[in-house]
Amino acid sequence: MNLVEKDLKYIWHPCSQMKDYEELKPIIIDYGKGVYLYDHEGKGYIDIISSWWCNLLGHCNPKINESIKLQLDKLEHVIFANFSHEPAITLCEQLIKIIPKGLSKFNFSDNGSATVECALKMSFQYQHQTGHEKKTKFMCLTEGYHGETVGALSVGSVGMRIYPAIYLKKLRVLCDMYNVILIADEIATGFGRTGKMFAFDHAGVSPDIMCISKGMTGGYMPMAITITTDKIYEAFYADYNEGKAFMHSHTYSGNPLGCSAALAVQKIFKEDQILEKAVVRAEYLHNALNEALLDHPHIGEIRHIGLVNAMELVIDKKTKEAYDSKLRIGYQIYKKALEKGLILRPLGNVLYFNPPLIINEEEIDRAVTICAESIKEVLGDDLCLRQRSHTSAFY
Repeated sequence: MNLVEKDLKYIWHPCSQMKDYEELKPIIIDYGKGVYLYDHEGKGYIDIISSWWCNLLGHCNPKINESIKLQLDKLEHVIFANFSHEPAITLCEQLIKIIPKGLSKFNFSDNGSATVECALKMSFQYQHQTGHEKKTKFMCLTEGYHGETVGALSVGSVGMRIYPAIYLKKLRVLCDMYNVILIADEIATGFGRTGKMFAFDHAGVSPDIMCISKGMTGGYMPMAITITTDKIYEAFYADYNEGKAFMHSHTYSGNPLGCSAALAVQKIFKEDQILEKAVVRAEYLHNALNEALLDHPHIGEIRHIGLVNAMELVIDKKTKEAYDSKLRIGYQIYKKALEKGLILRPLGNVLYFNPPLIINEEEIDRAVTICAESIKEVLGDDLCLRQRSHTSAFY
């Protein structure tokens, strides 16, 4: 039995209809280097989606590798209640230099959804303990996405939109006016993805609670942090018998290996001027996509901020009529791009680029070319695709 057969025998893959794997078998990745992943047959794939948006500085970055190796020989993990360690403390010291002003207390967890859950619980308990027991509801954007645990799902959906900085400024004013806790989900947008270190930096305002994960460790280790203000922290600070403690925990909170990876990421940011270079590459990428695809009859628009670009697939460019989800147009383009060596995982009828920050111009050109070729081969100029039928949907 080969690896593909064993995979299909044992593994239930995330966000997948497993019956699809009868046709498109699992691709067994052997190793990674930079923006490329290589399968067991030596074929390379450009990881234009950063392995679900988390790979920040390329696969198998030697500096991050070394940092984790050094920590591995000292301490792999320790309970984070009543115990601590140098990497976690040093990481907080480094992060406080780059996060929005006013945020000061760090509560560690192990993934993006978990840090959103933490933020929701923290906000709810804060209002209760400060005399605002009637504040029991959360407001959210109808097309936001914050994770897949029950709490995170309850404040989000599956679409992601780019909002202007002025929106955040006005939202900050409204939250202050009505004593509402403003929670920023910077899990996918943090650490340079949008052209600033954090999306809130575009607006020049600070949230009351900020969630970070994904790129924090360069995509190496599961780690997340819910960061909040002294004001919120102090509402939980009391004698034990008052029952105000925040009784929330995760087994791998503050994991030393994750902290070491995150410290290496911060060091690389400073030494290699990653953010400054990424801003230049972001403009190059967006211009390349515009040149190749903006005038395509089935591209409704190309939304972008920083290195993040999202291409809307439509039947008609003028009306922006969407393809029937049963046609699985995004999925067909995804399969075609895989054949050519590009990983494009669509969100329905939206194709997106969210590459590692270290991608270079040559790699951008190759990725854009493959994407354009794949779209042309699947769609061409055919407006009759609406007539085709398909029975399954893409997840």
